[in-house]
Amino acid sequence: MTGFIGSQLARQLIEQDHDVYGLVRHVSRSTLRTLEPVKDRIRFIEGDLVDYHSVRSSVESSSPNTIFHLGAITPVRYSFENPFPYANVNFEGTMNLVHAIAESSPRTRLIMASTAEVYGWQPHIPTPENAALKPSSPYAVSKAAADSYVQMASKVFGIKAVVLRCNNTYGRLIEKGFFIEYVVSSMLANQTVYVGTPDHIRDYMFVSDHVAAYSRALESDKEGVFNVSPGNPISNMEVARKISKLTGFTGEIVAGAYPPGYPTRPIACDTDYIVLDSSKIRSELKWKPAVTLDEGLTDIAKKRDGFIDE
Repeated sequence: MTGFIGSQLARQLIEQDHDVYGLVRHVSRSTLRTLEPVKDRIRFIEGDLVDYHSVRSSVESSSPNTIFHLGAITPVRYSFENPFPYANVNFEGTMNLVHAIAESSPRTRLIMASTAEVYGWQPHIPTPENAALKPSSPYAVSKAAADSYVQMASKVFGIKAVVLRCNNTYGRLIEKGFFIEYVVSSMLANQTVYVGTPDHIRDYMFVSDHVAAYSRALESDKEGVFNVSPGNPISNMEVARKISKLTGFTGEIVAGAYPPGYPTRPIACDTDYIVLDSSKIRSELKWKPAVTLDEGLTDIAKKRDGFIDE
């Protein structure tokens, strides 16, 4: 709940007058800063996704109509150096939640965050939901396993489940380790920008469109797997050039190299094309993106104060 998408979703649910509960580990109140100013309207339940008994207790005590499962370790690059926490949190944590629902709250609906990364290497055409999963990183393997487990549980245990596979999302202000946020913050600080894979194609989605997909899933009674993608494929270098114009950056953009100290990532794992076919969610859930890439980049480039070193 305290993560990028989870905190934005929680705010929206509060604004829509839903009763919102949040599973959080034992943390200081400062960790909840992403939920200002709605944290006093959220009922926090202390627990841990990797502890089955705490997950089951949380489900039983809150008796939720719907559970949004967005808890995960997400940085792809770090998963090569230390893959075990990814398997523990992303896969085993999902298993814990699935069985907590199946055994104590079978009427609860589960809406799970998967990722476009589960597809891995695919042809250079928008990837549909029925494509074979070919994850290309330990992170992607852990999410593909969780994704598959939820689909299995839907058929075997009768859990009502929706799995959303979303493309790269941007719009963070606090975290600067993701590509667009890294480029914006570096350019505003007039630092050299490194674009490790300049020719790779991605489909970047603004945060509000990502959150809107969860809202559409909540409002619908549809189940199954849905790709969430805005349909604006673009190379990483093109993104960097767009941001340079918006920020007035006149420094150096280095193509084909990573920033000093960047975690090692095997070249063979890089997927050069991640673009999804989102026709199913547009048709069945009536979701469509509301923010163009140019509009989204302009929005975050204007929020300069959020990118100044704290």
